Amino acid sequence: MSTTVPASVKSDFLRVMLERGYYHQCTDLDALDKKLCDSVVVAYNGYDATADSLHVGHLLPTMIQRWLTKCGGRSLLLMGGGTTKVGDPSGRDETRQMLTNDQINANIAKIRTAFDRMFSFGDGPGQATLVNNADWLDKLEYIPFLRDIGRHFTINRMLTFDSVKLRLDREQPLTFLEFNYMILQAYDFVELHRRYGCTLQTGGSDQWGNIVNGVDLGRRIANADLFGLTCPLLTTASGAKMGKTAAGAVWLNADRLPDWDFWQYWRNTEDADVGRFLKLFTELPLDEIRRLEALQGAEINEAKKILATEVTRLVRGPEAAEAAAETARRTFEQGALAEGLPTVEVPASDLAGGLPVYGLLATAGLVASNGEARRQIKQAAVKVNDRPVSDEFATVSDADLTADGAIKLSVGKKRHALVKPV
Repeated sequence: MSTTVPASVKSDFLRVMLERGYYHQCTDLDALDKKLCDSVVVAYNGYDATADSLHVGHLLPTMIQRWLTKCGGRSLLLMGGGTTKVGDPSGRDETRQMLTNDQINANIAKIRTAFDRMFSFGDGPGQATLVNNADWLDKLEYIPFLRDIGRHFTINRMLTFDSVKLRLDREQPLTFLEFNYMILQAYDFVELHRRYGCTLQTGGSDQWGNIVNGVDLGRRIANADLFGLTCPLLTTASGAKMGKTAAGAVWLNADRLPDWDFWQYWRNTEDADVGRFLKLFTELPLDEIRRLEALQGAEINEAKKILATEVTRLVRGPEAAEAAAETARRTFEQGALAEGLPTVEVPASDLAGGLPVYGLLATAGLVASNGEARRQIKQAAVKVNDRPVSDEFATVSDADLTADGAIKLSVGKKRHALVKPV
């Protein structure tokens, strides 16, 4: 996925973007490269606060912002305290759930915890600043905004953008509220330029239309030279969407997804994706990545463990990464009941009476539903205490507790959990 770097590219940041495969599109590559060489560039990436954690899908554009700071730029992490009240229609067939101000603010506070590990916060080069667009969007007066900003957008052009066109092509409703999202995002860029000297917006390729709108609006009303840079939207080698598992989204915050499950998600990377993900989601040197992605057969598993540990260290911290790696070593290499495995606590009285294995598998998040659990049992993919289970209605009880006081559940070779009575 890495791209040959044109000889004309001189800035460290763009060389990283091209070498490691982050680059998809830029509004003016040569002019941005010159600006990066001549000055400290302030760039932003936007995040709507629709949940109390970001997920793996947000990690790629966040890595771009991290590399910007490592190359001496300044990052603005823009929280959509205002735009979350509108809802980005990009890639969706339905209107997002409306959240209250308190819910949005609580989500922003929780999201900040992931950024705290990945960025050094401050106002200078190499640092990041958390910004909330509610600071200006909540204060807009409707009629003046329409006159000053809305007049620069034509309905004809807005209808051509994918976020609108795809929804209409699928004959799904698009509210007038959502239709305004692209105008507000464009205005964010202009406001960040005015307040912070921001000249670059980054995002996924699905945001290209919104980014170009902001670049154009900045030129029209502020005579500003603004730039946009996008990264590709990722799928796995088999075509699956990045950041989804049988149990749901792969969340960045530990209170939404245990460290072990986060580590294991990366450990389960398809062989064909290992090199690409090492370039995108770790900061290992490219020479080391080339060595790891050249490994063949069973040796590629070592590269996957390094990938899992490096990404977990970046997002969750070094202690979480080392603990997850040690849990994996004990579970897979020693067959031990490692404490770091996801644990389901059940009332001791319930366990004494017997509990269905399929229900415990679903409760532990090893499968998405009871039905899938029964299918996995019938396919001989389920084990209890490392012994195969063949009866889809099999139960476990306190008689199955090991000397460690737990019952080990497994689906396949890579998904494990413990059941403990309380």
